[in-house]
Amino acid sequence: MSIQYAVDEPLTGSYGVADSFPKDFGYGADESEMDESSTASDSKPRILLMGMRRSGKSSIQKVVFHKMSPNETLFLESTNKIYKDDISNSSFVNFQIWDFPGQVDFFDPTFDYEMIFRGTGALIYVIDAQDDYMESLARLHVTVTKAYKANPDMNFEVFIHKVDGLSDDHKIETQRDIHQRANDDLADVGLEKLHLSFYLTSIYDHSIFEAFSKVVQKLIPQLPTLENLLNIFISQRLTSNTRDRCRHRWRVSSCRTSPAKVLAASKRWRRVGAGIFLRIVAPRDVIGER
Repeated sequence: MSIQYAVDEPLTGSYGVADSFPKDFGYGADESEMDESSTASDSKPRILLMGMRRSGKSSIQKVVFHKMSPNETLFLESTNKIYKDDISNSSFVNFQIWDFPGQVDFFDPTFDYEMIFRGTGALIYVIDAQDDYMESLARLHVTVTKAYKANPDMNFEVFIHKVDGLSDDHKIETQRDIHQRANDDLADVGLEKLHLSFYLTSIYDHSIFEAFSKVVQKLIPQLPTLENLLNIFISQRLTSNTRDRCRHRWRVSSCRTSPAKVLAASKRWRRVGAGIFLRIVAPRDVIGER
């Protein structure tokens, strides 16, 4: 079974219903409907999008990977099935995103949650910062503790989402409160070693692209090599731009590329996480256009 969405550009990979759940729950696909690519897809690193209902999980996926306008996400229907999206932007970026509906209890004995978490590279838990997040924190605790027991090598990421409606002081206070409560809950059950990464995100600015880029970075084994290539590219580009300006001014001998500029550009690319190169970060953030 494959569900296609009406978007301006064709989707990358497949976008269909996940096939790892009992068929009587409506999450599985018939064997005759599964194509030959299923085996290859299952071998890709998996990113799980989890959180409470209406926390913004599907909107994040649509904006980041399918170029949907943030305003259009207001008309998205609530997710009632588990969807998986194959992302294959390059030889460096190959992974799956599984979008879980918030109203379903995936720790019901019927579901094999250990199998799901065992093949997962990262779990992103989305918290609506504009709502009362106490219930969401309780669900986060249950989710990460079960996931950690099934797969201790998984990366745990927390998106404190919809912060565009908060003041700067409120953002900082909300992040501090969520960070402290979540880690205190883990410490109470002896899971101090479980590391949670926290991000303030919104689909209305660059923050969601930067956060997702950092999540994806951790799943790329070739990242050190890629960063080195990007640093070389930045250095050469800055040198080339400087020489072009100098040649135009007839002062070639007196022009030099500032090491500080090279370092600043390198840090900026590393902060964004090579997301520009991987088509994860918005095009407007290419060096020289910002």
